[in-house]
Amino acid sequence: QVQLVESGGGLVQSGDSLRLSCAASGRTFNAYVMGWFRQAPGKEREFVAVIRWSGSTYYADSVKGRFTISRDNAKNTVYLQMNSLKPEDTAVYYCALKSGATWSTQRRDYNYWGQGTQVTVSS
Repeated sequence: QVQLVESGGGLVQSGDSLRLSCAASGRTFNAYVMGWFRQAPGKEREFVAVIRWSGSTYYADSVKGRFTISRDNAKNTVYLQMNSLKPEDTAVYYCALKSGATWSTQRRDYNYWGQGTQVTVSS
């Protein structure tokens, strides 16, 4: 069993930056992929970014060039550096984990989810 805990959310102004963290505990996988999703009020949960165990990354077009996903395997932690934040980025951000080495943008493919952390960007 794996547990994921997000932190680092908050209220910021447009153009500001935030760094989210996701700490994983429990079962250790030989290979795994971790990603970030977000859900805005009244909208479905959507893909944001993903990182493979090898370190390769992929981003949604809406955040490409502004967000950076990274990981520290020794600490079992994944980060999401968010720069140039926009009001459209306001959402609850969730980290998620799937076993295996193949990345996915589909939420149904992920096995474990955190509780989410709120990010609010004012104009």
